[in-house]
Amino acid sequence: MSDSRAASLRALLFASSAAGMLVAAPAIAADATAEDGVVVTADQQQQPANLGTIDVNGQLKKPAPVSPEFVAPLVDTPRAVTVIPQAIIEQTAASSLQDLLQNSPGITFGAGEGGQPLADRPFIRGQSSGNNIFVDGLRDTGGQQREVFNLEQVEVIKGPDAVYSGRGSGGGSVNLSSKSPKLNAFNNFSAGVGTDGYVRGTIDANMPLGETAALRINLMGAQGDVPGRDSVDYDKWGLGISLGAGLGTGSSMVFSYYHLTSDQMPDYGIPLFTKIQSRTTDSGVLDVPYDSFYGLTARDYLTNEVDSFTFKAEHRFSDLLTIRNVSRYAETLNDYIVTNPGDGGYVGRAADGTYWMKRGTKTRWNPVTTLANVTDVFGQFATGSIKHSYDVGVELSREHNKNATYSTYTTSGAACPTGLTPVSGTYPIATGASGAGDCTPVYNPNPEDSWTGVINRGPTSSNTTEAIGVYANDSITLTDRLILNLGVRWDQYSVKGVNAVLGSPSSTAGVWNVMGYTVVPEQTWEFTNYQVGLVFKPTQNSSVYASWSTSSTPPTISAGDQNASGGTGTVDGVANTVLDPEDTESFEIGAKANVLNDRLALSAAAFHLTRKNALILVEPNIFRQEGEVEVNGFELGVSGSITPKWTVFGGYTYMDSELTKAAVVVSGTPPVASVNPLQGLPLANTPKNSASLFTTYRLLPKLTIGGGVYYTSKSWGGNQGGAGGGNNRVYAPEWTRVDAFATYDLSDRASLQLNVKNATDEEYIMRTNGVHHADPAAGRQAILALNLRF
Repeated sequence: MSDSRAASLRALLFASSAAGMLVAAPAIAADATAEDGVVVTADQQQQPANLGTIDVNGQLKKPAPVSPEFVAPLVDTPRAVTVIPQAIIEQTAASSLQDLLQNSPGITFGAGEGGQPLADRPFIRGQSSGNNIFVDGLRDTGGQQREVFNLEQVEVIKGPDAVYSGRGSGGGSVNLSSKSPKLNAFNNFSAGVGTDGYVRGTIDANMPLGETAALRINLMGAQGDVPGRDSVDYDKWGLGISLGAGLGTGSSMVFSYYHLTSDQMPDYGIPLFTKIQSRTTDSGVLDVPYDSFYGLTARDYLTNEVDSFTFKAEHRFSDLLTIRNVSRYAETLNDYIVTNPGDGGYVGRAADGTYWMKRGTKTRWNPVTTLANVTDVFGQFATGSIKHSYDVGVELSREHNKNATYSTYTTSGAACPTGLTPVSGTYPIATGASGAGDCTPVYNPNPEDSWTGVINRGPTSSNTTEAIGVYANDSITLTDRLILNLGVRWDQYSVKGVNAVLGSPSSTAGVWNVMGYTVVPEQTWEFTNYQVGLVFKPTQNSSVYASWSTSSTPPTISAGDQNASGGTGTVDGVANTVLDPEDTESFEIGAKANVLNDRLALSAAAFHLTRKNALILVEPNIFRQEGEVEVNGFELGVSGSITPKWTVFGGYTYMDSELTKAAVVVSGTPPVASVNPLQGLPLANTPKNSASLFTTYRLLPKLTIGGGVYYTSKSWGGNQGGAGGGNNRVYAPEWTRVDAFATYDLSDRASLQLNVKNATDEEYIMRTNGVHHADPAAGRQAILALNLRF
């Protein structure tokens, strides 16, 4: 048994023991509370038909963003915002951010390439948004695959949102709201088992410490295999501790610590047709079984570690003025060696017609240290008959990012057969000798191939990012029916770094040959972004709005890294070129309404988004910032209860995307200019149609049933929001997935929950980068959990 798996099992045993102690402890029920005239007890707060969240006093609230930058209620905020509450996290048995965000149509995830391989890479409205993920309002840096056990809700902002989050993607942002201390006592325990070795245990314990203080502890341990990907397993454990004082008063402080350790077998999916140079499917995904795994279990690994310390202090002087300060120190590590079946691994064809592949590798050692501080001053005041709800703030951050790669020298491995004819790759495959190739059949890979060798980490490159942001937002109530929303933010962003210059690893020991180091001078960018929205309220609980917003995405120091076009090279032949920010602009109109006595929230929005200064490939390894992309679409959303027994959560998004302008291609001797073949193509990771609906119905007093339906149309492959598939026209075919859900109340404090994910065992590709590989989705999995509340 591995040390990491043993650690997870210890965490699970600890969770079970702690649960026993919590069961034995006396339960302290919260007083009944009133919300919109309805008395809500502590037990009712946990019912499946309830999509609200719990405030500091243990009262039920409607889902709403928690940041003071949202200066108006959700129904009066002139842009599309989706709040995924804790009830949906629990009912869908989500364990990752990717699991959870499938409940918000219009968000897809990119394959493991570019600047964030093997990490969360959401695309919102067709724009890469992997660097726009926040935890409690502070940017969550470092490549990682995020857990959800410590979350109360997730807030998704659609469209350019620089006035809220500063630098970043013009598609939108995701804020993860952590569980925080409450003044009512409760203990929630969940233990689940399932197919494919699934075991997961969680504890959520909240303990009041007097009248205004509380301690909240969340613990998680989990392990299992990925259904349909038999060689892919994981084990992880996490801890969240939050101590609050002055809760429910005018002055409060909360200190939080979060830790996650995750070990898993990394998965780079299956190859594309380019591997054998023959298109065997219309999609371009190679016609191999979806359970084919090309990794080496004897060598490959992926470790994510996160340690985060957060301190929040808030003081309310009056309705006019409240000051809040949030500070964080965080360390993350993304560390892996993974076999990439579509890149670096050469293919040869044997005399009997079989294809053999030399395994290629992707490696990374990437620790990131972040120090951030945000101060907000917010409140309400009136100037005559005009009312203001405002927020003014300053954000300071410093991120230190280290990067190194590994050399993996094989001393003994699976040899390639002799007499192979090269099919793909620059060089012929060395054949015959033991360990010469780390080879495996393309159509029948063996993840259990033997391997021994030498792994050495190379020299470290690093960069430091420092950022300052100053912002102001104001919701101005002009009349009872007319609200003007204004926002402005100025950012200064600087980067400096040191790059290691490497030669080839030694052929005998796999040790990197360091040619030297280059210092990349500090570069600084400044940009200002805006939001203007006008809201008309036909009724108190409804609104119609129009808004305009902008965003700026600062570049990397050099185009020599993976970039918007998914390649490497220089800008007009010059390395270390200082690029301009990519500018995004969006126009949006929409409507929102809370209906059925405020139980059900409905929303609709239409948008037109453009991004300029996109980096486009114009010659081999030569880029220019002459690209423009456009996304037009609309979306619908629903959340809440149709009846006291029937809840719904979901929506639909339509997106029509296009690379509307691309730099001309110059080729040949003498040089001849021609239209870039990418122009006119749709964007990568931007399906035209996507929809989701998760619903539950209390069929009997103790029995609730339901499930989810998720649909995504054809999605072109590519990196970082570039045009889809290039000339390869590789895509992930459309798919529909069905999940099933049921819960049975054993008592007022205990219930059994059954989830069947991908109930029809649908085989589908969830993403492809369009150049190297495609990632099959997980197969069917059944999970049974015992949930206890005290």
